[in-house]
Amino acid sequence: MDFEYITAKELEHTWLNFDLNLPLEVMPDGRPNPFYVDRPGNPVASLEQALLLPSLPTQPPKFFFSGHRGCGKSTELRRVAANPDIQAKYWPVHFTIKDEADVNNLDYRDVLFSIGGRLFREYKDQGGRLPSQLLKELDTWRGRVEEEVTITSRLAESEIAGKLSAFFAEAALKVKLEPATRTQLRQVFEHSVTELVNVVNLITTAIQNQERRQPLVLIDDLDKPDLKLARAIFYEHREVMLQPVCAIVYTVSSPLFYSPEFEAIRDRAIFLPNVKLHPAGQPDERDTEGYRTIRMFVHKRMEPELIAPEALDAAIRAGGGVFREMCRVMRIAVGRALAAGRDRIEVEDVDWAGAEIRNEYRRILTDEQRDILRQVCQHNRLSQPDKLSPLLQMLAVLEYRNKENWCDVHPVLIELLDEDV
Repeated sequence: MDFEYITAKELEHTWLNFDLNLPLEVMPDGRPNPFYVDRPGNPVASLEQALLLPSLPTQPPKFFFSGHRGCGKSTELRRVAANPDIQAKYWPVHFTIKDEADVNNLDYRDVLFSIGGRLFREYKDQGGRLPSQLLKELDTWRGRVEEEVTITSRLAESEIAGKLSAFFAEAALKVKLEPATRTQLRQVFEHSVTELVNVVNLITTAIQNQERRQPLVLIDDLDKPDLKLARAIFYEHREVMLQPVCAIVYTVSSPLFYSPEFEAIRDRAIFLPNVKLHPAGQPDERDTEGYRTIRMFVHKRMEPELIAPEALDAAIRAGGGVFREMCRVMRIAVGRALAAGRDRIEVEDVDWAGAEIRNEYRRILTDEQRDILRQVCQHNRLSQPDKLSPLLQMLAVLEYRNKENWCDVHPVLIELLDEDV
């Protein structure tokens, strides 16, 4: 953990603390990350509770975890993996699919292969030893795969476990970077998907027998593929994705929640909404708890005197209750304040940030989409899912939840909708 999570005392340091891709790792001693803020009514508690409930040995829990881009899914998955109660019941493995495959060209076979590969590699890397008979079976399978696909590891390993670990690592790299090898591997696995699932299950069962805990796989960034890929993986091949005997939390693309195919995962779905800043239909009335949450999000990263109070309120509104959008607003505002030679952020810096973000959308929104946004602004209804889905994906529309879910236009776009009306 190289980054120091320290509250900034000057604007230059503030710039680092609002990095859009800053991972909020759980601290080595198990303490929550100093920058972490728990959102009101956090539904991740229900995910943890569901994982801790008894389940049949033959039906390990599977969940589909979603939320809009930048809402904090990765941070919450890290916390689930580090939860002591979860660790007492499970042997958790948290990884991002981006390290194992190409998220823009993803296939269900890639996901299954990555599960088996990461389970094996992480168990070995942590000093775990698997039965020799299992290693021989896996090595025989590796040999059959390499008869059809050339996967030559750069690592010279003498023991079987080392060879298998190197095989999984090299194959993952090729799946990610080499389209030809990726296609070949998929063809090999397509001949016997059952055998690929069996490999995952052999590794899972062996780890469970050794550790007396069921492996729990939490896969991040599976929400990055577009709706077409998400449908192919989680709808068309749903039954295969439920076959591994390890517990799994799949992240899934939020547009899948607005499509008819959602029915296939409804009973196992958990959605992480944005932080609500005002009641539905009342944009001028503040949600006290929502503002308090985002204000805390900022103050954990920077001293309060580095931003004018009215500028902070404006920034909270501009961020729309989305953590990553809040970071984006703050970063632009910090840069503007530094360029002007100021030692704190003023309202004009936040207004500049809002204009910059608005300009990005001005380039890409169609006239039809602007009309849809005007309807959303007026009614706050999640309707016309086929038309609303891409707007939700690009964060032009933001979803919130009381007892029922509703939506509103990204706050910085309100001025945009008044143009040419």
